[in-house]
Amino acid sequence: MTTYILRRLAQSIPQLFIISVILFMLMQSIGDPIATLGARVPPKPEDKERLRRQMGLDLPVFFIDCKTDKLPVAPGKKATLGDRVGNVFTNTHCEYGWNNQYLVWLVGNDWRMIDMDGDGVGDTPGKRLGILRGDLGNSLVTRRPVVESIADRLPNTLLLMVTTEIVIIIFSLALGLYSALRPYSRFDNIVTSLSFVGFSMPVFWLALSLMYLFAVNFRRWGLPYLPTVGMFDPAIGKTPLEVFKHMILPIATLSIISIAGYSRFVRSSVLETLGQDYVRTARAKGLRSMVVVMRHALPNAALPFITLIGLDIPFLLAGAVVTETIFAWPGTGRLFVDHLERADFPMLMGILMMVATAVVIFQIVTDVVYSFVDPRIRLE
Repeated sequence: MTTYILRRLAQSIPQLFIISVILFMLMQSIGDPIATLGARVPPKPEDKERLRRQMGLDLPVFFIDCKTDKLPVAPGKKATLGDRVGNVFTNTHCEYGWNNQYLVWLVGNDWRMIDMDGDGVGDTPGKRLGILRGDLGNSLVTRRPVVESIADRLPNTLLLMVTTEIVIIIFSLALGLYSALRPYSRFDNIVTSLSFVGFSMPVFWLALSLMYLFAVNFRRWGLPYLPTVGMFDPAIGKTPLEVFKHMILPIATLSIISIAGYSRFVRSSVLETLGQDYVRTARAKGLRSMVVVMRHALPNAALPFITLIGLDIPFLLAGAVVTETIFAWPGTGRLFVDHLERADFPMLMGILMMVATAVVIFQIVTDVVYSFVDPRIRLE
């Protein structure tokens, strides 16, 4: 098993490299971060150029930097290079080099001098260490290290998402298993109908509906109502009871949709497993029905469910973007949205690469769990 894990980890290195290249290319199309720094007063052109040099945005994105020069062509004069459009002569030329934004993000720039005053001569030593040495860079908006910003929000996201995942697993297994043991009963039909309704509801609509019912209407009717925004009431403080009350609606929003889908997976898997020969053999030996289900049927039926959970766990780190935004929960999901609006790609790249790394790692963990749940699976 150790050899298998090491081989999978080695295979993940080129995967993460390709993911980082694709994400870095996509980040270039989200907007200009310099344009958002001036708030209502846009920065002057010379200030923009100075900020670009300081932040390293004047460098080419990758190893190849292609530029197109436009030069006027005198009437009647024939251009020999490039393309002529009307009276404008365009010539495209490309430069190759190691001085680019992606390389600085990847390995840092502490090995070279940076031109801070725009005279073409490096005069300031670089300070970036690169993501390979644990430096995700500084936010273009707050100027804080990305690692610190993520570390401040990550515990809040994990508190919300881990609790949600526990609720999802418990209710999905309970409803799915009970429905499979009593197929086509009144309970099964009711759960199936509610599952279709719950799974078809958009998360933003469900969140707003729960807020309108349990916060707005309950308060109007004089009943105890639930808070809708934030992690706690500043007037009361961050007490366990306050945090729990503020978690109820976000957890309900995230759980209802997932339970509706996952319980159907559990039901179908258990029903299929109960029809296998080894289950009928166990029953023929006189084993109790609960022993047959819990010891023989459920472990084999749980494999598809383990796959779903293994895919879900990495995204716990990213949080629920829509839910955290609606309920103003101070987690990494809301952090991503806030900095996406400002085109803060160091922060966005840090969050996305954290999620990508977690996906690769937990896929390996899922394969290892398979081997423990199902003895027929061997990792070699």
